[in-house]
Amino acid sequence: MQDRRTFIRSLSAVSLTVMLAPITEVVAANPGRRKRILIRSGWQTVNIGDIGHTFGLLAIIERYLPELDLVLWPKAYDRGVEDLLRKTFPKITIVKSGIDEVTPELKKAFDECVFMIHGSGPYVTAKKELTAWRKNTGKPFGIYGVSLDEVDPALFGLIAQASFFYCRDTESLKYLKTLNNPCPVQGFAPDSTFGIKIYDDQKAKTYLDAVGLKKGEFICVIPRLRFTPYWQMVGRAPSTSEKERYAISMAFKERDGAKLREVMVTWIKNTGLKVLVCPEVTQQVELGKEVLYDPLPEDLKKNVVWRSSFWLPDEATSVYKHARAMVCCEPHSLIMAVANGIPSIHIKQSTDTRKGQMWRDIGMGDWYFLMDETPASQISQQLLQIHNNYDIALESTNKAMNYVESIQKKTMKNLRQLIR
Repeated sequence: MQDRRTFIRSLSAVSLTVMLAPITEVVAANPGRRKRILIRSGWQTVNIGDIGHTFGLLAIIERYLPELDLVLWPKAYDRGVEDLLRKTFPKITIVKSGIDEVTPELKKAFDECVFMIHGSGPYVTAKKELTAWRKNTGKPFGIYGVSLDEVDPALFGLIAQASFFYCRDTESLKYLKTLNNPCPVQGFAPDSTFGIKIYDDQKAKTYLDAVGLKKGEFICVIPRLRFTPYWQMVGRAPSTSEKERYAISMAFKERDGAKLREVMVTWIKNTGLKVLVCPEVTQQVELGKEVLYDPLPEDLKKNVVWRSSFWLPDEATSVYKHARAMVCCEPHSLIMAVANGIPSIHIKQSTDTRKGQMWRDIGMGDWYFLMDETPASQISQQLLQIHNNYDIALESTNKAMNYVESIQKKTMKNLRQLIR
């Protein structure tokens, strides 16, 4: 394995020329060859939202820029994600390399790709990778669909070098605009998970039949702690700040669970329909049982199904598209549902990032509530309004997706202009 300095020294003469050449000259040097772009994404696999980022972005690029060859550089691809990637996108190249272990495959990707894209995420998670790309190749890069909280001088300088920076929510974009950063394109592009188009309909049907859930006759509800304990899921000791955040999560766990339970109870009593308690994150399998299912009155449990295992986004999406609606604090399962025409209510916890603003940004502000400020009765009323006026709710959902897709098309047009 080579370190980065060795990587820089070992670049070929062609690569050194590329470092200094405008992107138009790079393309001209390879006449007739399909252009390749490098995508850094796939931050973790314990969360189907983080998995969904990658599948959505790949689908968006394939849809609008079919002339490109895609090279995916995922950070994590275990838990069956690699097999799902290869099945869904058989034409992509997958590069397996840590940033500090420069493999021949990564060197080749740096050498051959003409552009690098940082995929959606809670912040700019791949600063190190983008810096290495820029330093080693001199080629352009862009950041697509992330939220921003704080920008330090190092990140400010990195953003200034980007060809575009698309925030996934307008609150992040407003913050970015206050920084007077010279990045030439600063705009709004909803989380790339909106582009997700992966399904396992047979697996979903087998599951739904087994637990007695019928299309259009249940809602999905997903619980969430105030801070997701990723340290717990990967089996390491928590840091001091993680311990503090976990204490906050424990303080609000029952309160947040009780509010979601009240919504579930109101739904069951008013409609006679069912509820599926399911996870977006591995830890939420047991959390759902603890705070949503177990405390319910026994006579209502017959209307509630607790999913006892984690799943990948293909099965989850196939289940979501059979639901009547969704209510949860996790935006990415909500996104997967909306992308399949299912009305969804987002309850934002105060500790979550600015990403919740997306619901208002795409025209679904009536289905957006703040956990600490909204009584369960108000959320329940909106859920029943969706149910009782379902055609109108479907129209609103489709209108939101049409808007999202118009932005996807616009941003991909910009990408095409950058690499032509």
